Amino acid sequence: MEAEVDKLELMFQKADSDLDYIQYRLEYEIKTNHPDSAGEKNPVTLLKELSAIKSRYQTLYARFKPVAVEQKETKSRICATVNNTMNVIQKLQKQTDLELTPLTEEEKSAAEQLKSHMPDL
Repeated sequence: MEAEVDKLELMFQKADSDLDYIQYRLEYEIKTNHPDSAGEKNPVTLLKELSAIKSRYQTLYARFKPVAVEQKETKSRICATVNNTMNVIQKLQKQTDLELTPLTEEEKSAAEQLKSHMPDL
């Protein structure tokens, strides 16, 4: 039994040593083949950081997706309300034979900005 434990311990030590050697070889190969990146982080570290960033992005996306959906729904409701208001105004103008004075430059600018943000109008 003790011999098997010693054998397993030796196997773990060899595996640990092999991993250290592999890491050393990778670092050596990177430095040798890409000397201009010697001051940069190694690709393994960058991949781990990328994985962490991806995880944070997914968490943020899950938290803010409902906000984006609500924003889109609110925008649609605002567009519908503005369209309805414009239709009511046009009907009132026709019924009363009144026409509004032309829009000022400021009003035209505001209308254009509103249309650029809400193309559904």
